[in-house]
Amino acid sequence: MKYVILIGDGMADHPLPELGEKTPLQVAEKPHMDHVAKEGSNGLLKTIPDGMEPGSDVANLAIMGYNPRKYYTGRGPLEAASIGVKLKEDDVAFRCNFITVYGGRLIDFNADHISTKESSKLIKTLNEHFKIGRFYTGVSYRNLYIYPGREALKVKTKPPHDIVGEPIKDHLPSNGKIAERIKQIIKESQRILKDHPTNIERSKMGKRPANMIWLWGQGQKPTMETLEEKYGLKGATITGVDLIKGLGVYLGLDNINVPGATGYLDTDYKAKGKYAIKALQDHDIIFIHVEAPDEAGHAGNIKEKIKAIENIDSKILGPLLDELPSYNSFRLTLLTDHPTPIKVGTHTQDPVPYAICGENIKKDNISSYDEESAKRGSLGLSVAWKLLDKLIGS
Repeated sequence: MKYVILIGDGMADHPLPELGEKTPLQVAEKPHMDHVAKEGSNGLLKTIPDGMEPGSDVANLAIMGYNPRKYYTGRGPLEAASIGVKLKEDDVAFRCNFITVYGGRLIDFNADHISTKESSKLIKTLNEHFKIGRFYTGVSYRNLYIYPGREALKVKTKPPHDIVGEPIKDHLPSNGKIAERIKQIIKESQRILKDHPTNIERSKMGKRPANMIWLWGQGQKPTMETLEEKYGLKGATITGVDLIKGLGVYLGLDNINVPGATGYLDTDYKAKGKYAIKALQDHDIIFIHVEAPDEAGHAGNIKEKIKAIENIDSKILGPLLDELPSYNSFRLTLLTDHPTPIKVGTHTQDPVPYAICGENIKKDNISSYDEESAKRGSLGLSVAWKLLDKLIGS
C-alpha cells in the first residue's frame, strides 16, 4: 500500500464578501481536489489541540501521527534539526525572524522575504556582536538562535506574524531575568542592523530592510519514536519549509530536496509533484507540504491564494492521481494544516476539511472539496493525530 498526504498550508478560509460570501476553496478551479472528495470520504479535522497555539508546527506534528500535547516542545528545535544544528541537553532553540520595523511598529514579519544569501551576512554580524548564544542561518527570513540554558524555556514570546502593524513594545519577550536578556538582544539588533551594508543595498533596490530580529518559538530537543518504529512505514517529506524538514529529521523521514521549492508563492509546484511521484517508488508514505496558500493568507491576497490552490490541484495533485493507480493499492489524503483566513491574516484553530480516497474507502458522493462540503462527510469531526491510524488501519 502506498500512502500520500498532501497538505496545502493555510488553505482553509472564511467566507469573503469579495467572493460572494464563498471561500477561496469554494471558488477555485480545482477538479482534482473535487475528484478526491467525490471518490472518497470527507470530514473535518481538528489539527490544533485546545489551548495550543494554531501553528504549522503543532498542526503538522499532529498530521504526522503524534499527539502535540505529548511530543511538542517548540518550533525552534524543529528549525535546528532541519539545518543540522545539534542541540545539547541544556540548549534552547529560538526561531529568529528578520523583520521590518518602522515607527516602533512591526511592518513586515519576513523583511520583504529577504534572501538566504542576505540573511547569512546579517547573521555573521550578529554573531560578531553578541557573545551569549549563537545565531545560525536558515532559509530566507527563517533563522535560528541557540541560547545555552534551559531557563530560557520560561520566556514568553509571540509569533511575529500575529502582531503585524502593532507596536513592538507591547509584545516583547516577558517573564523573568532571561526574558530581559532576550528582549535586550532584540532591541540591540535594531541598532546593529539599521545601517548594515546589506540593508543599505536593499533600500536602494526598493526593498524593505531587515532592521530587527524577532526571537520566538523556543524549545528543547524533543524525544519521540520514528514513524517507521511507530507504523512500520518508510516515509519521506517534500517541502520548502524548515520546520517540516525538522519534523522529518526527528521522525526519521527522508527529506527530499526539490530544486525550486521555496516555501513561498513562487515555489515550483510541478517539481514537487514530479519528485513526489519518484519518491513513491521506494517509500511507503509521502508527506507533501505546500506553503504558498499560507503566505497568501498572511498577505491578505485573495487572488494569490486562489492561484496557489489551483496550482496545487493542477501541478501536484493531478499528476499524482494519474500515477497512483499504477501501484497495486494506494490511499491519498488531502487536507490543510490550519486555516489562514484572508481577513484575519494569521492562523486560526477552526477544524479543517479533509478527504481520503483510495482502496476500500467509501464514497460520500460530495462534489466539492471545501469547508462547507466537508461538514456533510461521513468522517465527521476527528483529531488530527489519529489520522494515520485511520488511514492505515481502516
